[in-house]
Amino acid sequence: MVLLLPLVIDLNESYFSLYGSSLETPENNKCNIFSGSWVPYSKGSFYSNESCPFIAEKQNCFMHGRPDREFLKWRWKPEECELPLFDAKQFLKIVRGKSMAFVGDSIARNQAESLLCLLNSVARPVDITSRYTSKDDKYFKWWFYADYKFTVAILWSPFFVKSSKAYLKDTSFYNAENLFLDEPDEAWANHIQIFDYLIFSAGQWFFRPLTFYENRQVVGCQKCHNLTTDPLNLYGYRNAFRTAFRTVINLKGFKGMVFLVTHSPNHFENGEWNKGGGCNRTLPVNKEDKGFLHPYALEEIYETQVEEFAAAEKEARQKGLRFGLINITDVMLMRPDGHPHKYGHNLDRNVSINDCVHWCMPGPVDTWNQFLLHMIKIGSF
Repeated sequence: MVLLLPLVIDLNESYFSLYGSSLETPENNKCNIFSGSWVPYSKGSFYSNESCPFIAEKQNCFMHGRPDREFLKWRWKPEECELPLFDAKQFLKIVRGKSMAFVGDSIARNQAESLLCLLNSVARPVDITSRYTSKDDKYFKWWFYADYKFTVAILWSPFFVKSSKAYLKDTSFYNAENLFLDEPDEAWANHIQIFDYLIFSAGQWFFRPLTFYENRQVVGCQKCHNLTTDPLNLYGYRNAFRTAFRTVINLKGFKGMVFLVTHSPNHFENGEWNKGGGCNRTLPVNKEDKGFLHPYALEEIYETQVEEFAAAEKEARQKGLRFGLINITDVMLMRPDGHPHKYGHNLDRNVSINDCVHWCMPGPVDTWNQFLLHMIKIGSF
């Protein structure tokens, strides 16, 4: 375990104004909505695990016996303004007649299912997955809100780029993947032209053994000699994001909004994920906590993402495209209490690995969609 000071994101005012992450204060000053703290909120969550049918079993912490509910009684408070609570009616009014895709890994799916739950009090969608793929396909999902003519899709692509998809045959973390860094994954690239909003979110799969290809030639690898001692090679991570952004920018006729959700931190304590590590805290922590757990390589991962996003946003702006940064890394770093821990499965099952990567639903992950609604409302970042 490495205990360090928490990640401090030092980005200037113009950066936040540019990427649509600011609110006007009563004094007409700009407010960075991603700089703040979690404050008590007695009203709790927007929905329950019983009222929402879209919660994946592994994120349904209360169904699996999580006993505490204090982690629900917090809301995100920017330092110099108020972030409006999620308004399902307002969201559906804004997106009427439009379509939205969450592209990425299971963290992207976590956010998409949170959105479905937040909207559930106002409208329920029809599952239209079978129009695009097998209805039993666990990797791709499509829903349609008939009253609003609004479509939501989850396009599974944990690397953004073409891969050997070895994980379909062997789900082991230790199984190597080939990544073709200059070729976008057709699983999402062949669909995005029909969407008005694209939300990209990935990163959790880049810690495993990887072999990198460009022009179908091997150009490098990660953890290809020793899984434990080999350092993290962010070349693949950087170029996967670069290819994803370029694919959107070069798409003819695309005029939608593109969002990047920054890296979602894990919170394993007292051991790594495969060595008994867990996350059994029940309250948020603040930046001043000396016992703050700092996830492995978080700064490097975050900085790589943001650098690629900034370069892509500049190019996109010149073409009249709108890119927005949903900067959740520091926000969620303070929420080690929000993960399933051992409550992502039936407690009578013989499962030794705790989940400190995904987020319980309901829970702090719902705040991501407050950010999303705010940035869609602003529209012109």
